[in-house]
Amino acid sequence: MTTPATSPTYLVPPGQPPAGGAPADLTSLAPLPPLTGRRIRAAVIGAGAIGRGSHLPALALLAEEGETEVVAAVDIDADAVKAFCAESGIPHGYTNLEQMLREQRPDLVTICTPPTLHREQTVAALRAGAWVWCEKPPVPTLADFDAIEAEEGLGGGPYASIVFQHRFGSAATHVRRLLAEGALGRPLVVHCQTTWYRDTAYYAVPWRGRWETEGGGPAMGHGIHQMDLLLDLLGPWSEVRGMAGRLVHDVETEDVSTALVRFANGALATVVNSVLSPDEVSRIRIDCERATVELTHLYGHSNANWTITPAPGVPEAEVAAWRDFGADVPSSHLAQLRELVASMRAGERPRSSGADGRTSLELITALYKSAFTDTTVRAGDIGPGDPYYAALHGGAPGWAPATEDGPESATEEASA
Repeated sequence: MTTPATSPTYLVPPGQPPAGGAPADLTSLAPLPPLTGRRIRAAVIGAGAIGRGSHLPALALLAEEGETEVVAAVDIDADAVKAFCAESGIPHGYTNLEQMLREQRPDLVTICTPPTLHREQTVAALRAGAWVWCEKPPVPTLADFDAIEAEEGLGGGPYASIVFQHRFGSAATHVRRLLAEGALGRPLVVHCQTTWYRDTAYYAVPWRGRWETEGGGPAMGHGIHQMDLLLDLLGPWSEVRGMAGRLVHDVETEDVSTALVRFANGALATVVNSVLSPDEVSRIRIDCERATVELTHLYGHSNANWTITPAPGVPEAEVAAWRDFGADVPSSHLAQLRELVASMRAGERPRSSGADGRTSLELITALYKSAFTDTTVRAGDIGPGDPYYAALHGGAPGWAPATEDGPESATEEASA
């Protein structure tokens, strides 16, 4: 889903000095106690729709199992966080993130705010010793992501994981195993589609369609889920050739993009991300040597959304085993959070963190660079010093946001 928090949540309200020092001072806090034999203390940052509709229900179900308890919530809007806490039975509400981290010492912070705030909030939580579960898009740039990874613990955490819930659930797990074991043969031809519809009223919200506040267009804000799932199923990509356009909406970002992607295993993929498509669908199709596996859904999937079509001559017993997805566990925040909590208790890096969480952002960055420079971009090409490392628009003429001095230059940011 792409619904943001109703209002931004900063470390402190704008115009006020930090309470108790800069975020770096949080590293002086005493280590949190071991997680064995007790509930994981969680705090929710952002009292908007995604926190209320997805994070809190998942945390509540795990609380019923004795795994978690929500001890605090933070939002810059005092009335919003007060109502959020009252509705959900959360004991402590704050408008100051740093104060909450000092006073409540949560083990887990879930971040439900716009992407431009994710880096600051994630770093603060990590420095306070808390693990982080952050909504997608993870952060606006690879530079931001690498800065967060540099703050993670060295062995045993804390780590910062991105909400990529489409990876999780029974069907995705089953198909990933079939592909990894080679049961379906080599992946050959791939299609990844996020074709949704957003009208002009959607983009009337001031922060939407802008690089600074939304982070990107449909490739970043909408299609990232399907692209992340595709990468999780097929493994690393090797090169991309992209195109992007503003065909309908008056925005800074694109409203449609297409890409050709070559994977390290040789498979060739087409990727389409759109907010111009009245017949909305999310789809992944992978044609392998021995079968086609296809997922068709919109905002979430269960076993019933997946089909496997065998090539001629495949034994019926083998096909039946392929089609046995097991007990139906839909993709969901709950499915991912359950695995994250297990990783926390084991002191292990969770999925969709570190290099594993970076891969879809790197592909999206490469897609934009390819589209805006009319070149093929290869995995690993974009690093410090590259304008696209510091801004997804890369300072490209016609795409970079205008400033008083003309188009913004990302080159200076990248080399700073």
